[in-house]
Parts: sequence; structure tokens; C-alpha cells
Amino acid sequence: MTYAGDVTPQQAWDVLKSDPTAVLVDVRTQAEWDEIGVPDTTQLGHQPVFAEWVQAGGVPNPAFLEQLAAAGLTPDSQRPILFLCRSGQRSVAAANAATAAGLGPAYNVLEGFEGGVGPDGQRDVSGWKRLLAWTKR
Repeated sequence: MTYAGDVTPQQAWDVLKSDPTAVLVDVRTQAEWDEIGVPDTTQLGHQPVFAEWVQAGGVPNPAFLEQLAAAGLTPDSQRPILFLCRSGQRSVAAANAATAAGLGPAYNVLEGFEGGVGPDGQRDVSGWKRLLAWTKR
């Protein structure tokens, strides 16, 4: 079973704006949230869920699905879940795991929070941070 599909950061924003049941789940690490920033969806009336897909050192987070359940994401809720990571890779794995657990529909946010690497070697040419609201934690 695979996740429901990929959406751009703008499409994710639009889903959050139009669907009060939709949830943005940021699966980056605590260090990324603290050092780089976090999505700001307060103007949409949403608060992101922060649940690491992998922990520091690349160790899988064994409590990932329990953290989603604690945030109200259960198989019976059938809420759209938009998974966001740094560049759109870990979020695919998280969306697949959520789908396998009966959650969702689950979507991957393409380009992630920081997007791909630009010509200058920096991640500043695409992604949520470049296009949409964000803040330092």
C-alpha cells in the first residue's frame, strides 16, 4: 500500500486552508526544528504536529505512530495528513508508514521545508521555507 500522493508546498498550504481537519506533520529532527525553523500555519488555524521520523544519528523513531495517535491521527479519523521533511525524502517514508497503519489519506510535501540545493550549494531555491510562512522555534 502506498501513500495518497505528492503535493507541492503551495498545494499543502491550500489543503490546510480549505480543510479544517487536515494536519501538517513535520518529520524532521529536533535539531532541524531548532536550527532551521518550523512551518507557521497559525494564520490558517492549524498547529503543525512535530514527530521525528528518525532521531539524532539516523536512528528510527520507534514511537512515531504513537506520537501521531497522540496528536489525534487514528485510523478512524480519516484526516488528510501532509508530511514534511527537509527535502521531501523522509516524508515519503513517513507517508507510507502512516498509510500502512490505516491513517490518512497521507501525502508527501514535495521539496520539503528547505528544498533542493541551489547553484550556490545552499538550500534556498524552493521548498516551504522559500515560499510560505515559517518561524524560528
